[in-house]
Amino acid sequence: MAKHGGFPGGMPGNMNNLMKQAQRMQRQMEEKQKELEEKTYTASAGGGVVEVTVSGKKEVTKVHIDPEAVDPEDVEMLEDMIVAAANEALKKMEEDAGAVMGQFTGGLGGLF
Repeated sequence: MAKHGGFPGGMPGNMNNLMKQAQRMQRQMEEKQKELEEKTYTASAGGGVVEVTVSGKKEVTKVHIDPEAVDPEDVEMLEDMIVAAANEALKKMEEDAGAVMGQFTGGLGGLF
């Protein structure tokens, strides 16, 4: 029988260590999430005439349109460039978040 009561083989001690590690990992994940939310990601379209910046909170924070991109006869192309740049910036943000958070979830075997 175990010396400290509980399970043979010292299970409670291992469980305490596991809980401490889980709490530490949770704090680290929260810190990384906050860091990611404070970052910005910029992408361009149309050879750089349209630039969109998004935050790590998935919010568009800035749109820059070069005057040469403004053609009153072809507003649809400008709209498409804005959408393309915004989607690319969001993709960059998602990839960065996935890489950072994957450091924590990579060894958990699909539990999350």
